[in-house]
Amino acid sequence: MTRRRFPAEDPERRRWQDPEGILSSIGLQSGMSFIDIGCGEGFFSLPAARITGPLGIVHAVDINPDAIVRLREQAASEGLSNIIAEVSEAEKFVLCEDCADIVFFGNDLHDFSDPAQVIRNARRMLKPGGRLVDLDWKEMAMDFGPPLEKRFSLEKASGLIMAGGFVIHTASDAGPYHYLLSAVK
Repeated sequence: MTRRRFPAEDPERRRWQDPEGILSSIGLQSGMSFIDIGCGEGFFSLPAARITGPLGIVHAVDINPDAIVRLREQAASEGLSNIIAEVSEAEKFVLCEDCADIVFFGNDLHDFSDPAQVIRNARRMLKPGGRLVDLDWKEMAMDFGPPLEKRFSLEKASGLIMAGGFVIHTASDAGPYHYLLSAVK
């Protein structure tokens, strides 16, 4: 199966995944600090920058330099100066200690070579009271997304997150193909 790439403003993807609705449901607000790990071309980073506004900041990180270039171009074309996009491996990325209101994994926790390390890094970056959010693919066969054997079940993702020093705050469906976990330190 060929993996489909989803650009930042993909109308097909928007039919089954509403980034603004998801970001609103996790409590993202103006002035917050949001870190998008594995951001791709900015499907969530760009709406997050619009929501957090000039008093907020969005750090967008991805291993793909081409995706980061496209994200920077789109942010510049929209005048979004509150996005800092950089190329980095999630397993090595720790922006700061206690600086983020939300660390977000959008459809990608299963993609990291060491998801436990990525979760530990997220814990270091979160402010007291901050939230780790994992939006990921349900463990069910479908014609797109990662192969079934690569997906993390809700239980597996919850276990990894709890082993990383978090308490699951909420777990819910996020549309027909995804679940949404929110956790606190």
